[in-house]
Amino acid sequence: MFGLLKSKFRKESLGSLLKRLHQDEQGAEGLEKLLIIAALVLPLLGILMWYRDDITNWIAGLWEQRKAEGDAGSDVGPGSGNTF
Repeated sequence: MFGLLKSKFRKESLGSLLKRLHQDEQGAEGLEKLLIIAALVLPLLGILMWYRDDITNWIAGLWEQRKAEGDAGSDVGPGSGNTF
């Protein structure tokens, strides 16, 4: 592997190689997108972790409410006298 690198950069000095590496912007756009996504997701994750008990209780309450509505409507059907 080092032989391949040696043959590819044989005539370049270390300074010119580092300069060329510094000017290379390949992959910078992907990294910028990743940093923007991380800047948006990390605060949201922190909020979800901070309020997880409140969110859990809220969702559990909604679930119980839906179950109660479903149980109350379970007597609708043929022969029950209730129709839509």
